[in-house]
Amino acid sequence: MKNRCPWARDDPLIIEYHDQEWGVPIHDDRLLFEFMILESAQAGLRWTLILQKRDNYRKAFDNFEVKKVAAYDEHKIEELLNNSGIVRNRLKIQAAVANALAVLDIQKEFVSFDVYIWKFVGDKTIQNRWKTTAEVPSSTNESLEMSKDLKSRGFKFVGPTICYGFMQAVGMVNDHVVDCFRHHELEDSRL
Repeated sequence: MKNRCPWARDDPLIIEYHDQEWGVPIHDDRLLFEFMILESAQAGLRWTLILQKRDNYRKAFDNFEVKKVAAYDEHKIEELLNNSGIVRNRLKIQAAVANALAVLDIQKEFVSFDVYIWKFVGDKTIQNRWKTTAEVPSSTNESLEMSKDLKSRGFKFVGPTICYGFMQAVGMVNDHVVDCFRHHELEDSRL
């Protein structure tokens, strides 16, 4: 029996996500955009709900192809609002479109979203050594800086807590507790 973070011990979907994805460094712009949208959609909800709807999100949002999402018009937004397979929140759906447009601008300026976003952690994973989940913060100076900069570039639903959740998901920080088997496996995560 593997020792896992306490939040990942009961639900098979959460266990799979914890064991395979959470905290693994991501450098693919499409996948980074996917996690940005999913983290924004999760605001005020349980992550389990978003994971349950993830395949629906991929279908509804054209597999998170940034250029396609950036081109969504009001008709497409209405279509998404009628899609019971995703979180039907107008502000969150509109934020996904705004965020796609902002990612395109970042790609022009920095070559890739990856190059831009990883600069907030000095281009390498921050290796935390939490003994309990109670020690894990909901935001950090890095997530505050990220949030501030993303908002200045037109991003929506990117507060410091959402940004920190994003950082955890895409491996910018290793927040597996030290006695979790994944902490050691991801300890040497580099670009």
